[in-house]
Amino acid sequence: MNIVLCGFMGSGKTVVGNELSKIMGRKFVDTDELIEQEQGVAIKAIFATHGEDYFRDLEFECCKKVSEMKNCVVSTGGGALTFERNAEVLRKSGKIVFLDASFDVICDRIGNSNNRPLFRDREKAYELYEERKSKYLSAADYVVDGDMSARKTAMNIAEMFK
Repeated sequence: MNIVLCGFMGSGKTVVGNELSKIMGRKFVDTDELIEQEQGVAIKAIFATHGEDYFRDLEFECCKKVSEMKNCVVSTGGGALTFERNAEVLRKSGKIVFLDASFDVICDRIGNSNNRPLFRDREKAYELYEERKSKYLSAADYVVDGDMSARKTAMNIAEMFK
C-alpha cells in the first residue's frame, strides 16, 4: 500500500515524503519530478508552452502510473488532489494523507522564493489556499498537522501506518 501525501505548496510534501520513506524503508516518488523527467522540461515550461489543461492530463497519467506501484511514499503536486480523478486513481493503491499546514507557516517556508510564481501575490495565494483546502480534506483518508518539523510529521505518519 502506498502512502500518498497531499497539501498546498510549502506544506512539506517533498521533505516529509523523503523523511517518511527513510523511516519506513520505502521508495520515495514525487509526481512532479516524474512528470519533469518524462517530459524533459520543468513544469513551469509545460504550463508556459502547453497550458494547465495539458499539464493536468500529464499529471493524471502520472497518478495512474504511480497507482500501479507498491509500498511507496508518494508526494503529489499542490494541485493534483484538487481533482477527484487523481484522488480516485491514487486511492486504489494507497491511503491519502493531507499535510494541513497553516498559511502563515507555509509563507515562512516559502519566503520570497521566485520558484513559486503563485506566491508573488500573497492575497491570491491565500485565496487559492482556502479554495483548495476543502478539496484536500475530501480527498484525504487522514489529516496530519503540517506545521511541525518534517521529522516529527514523518514520525507521526509512520506511527499511523505501523
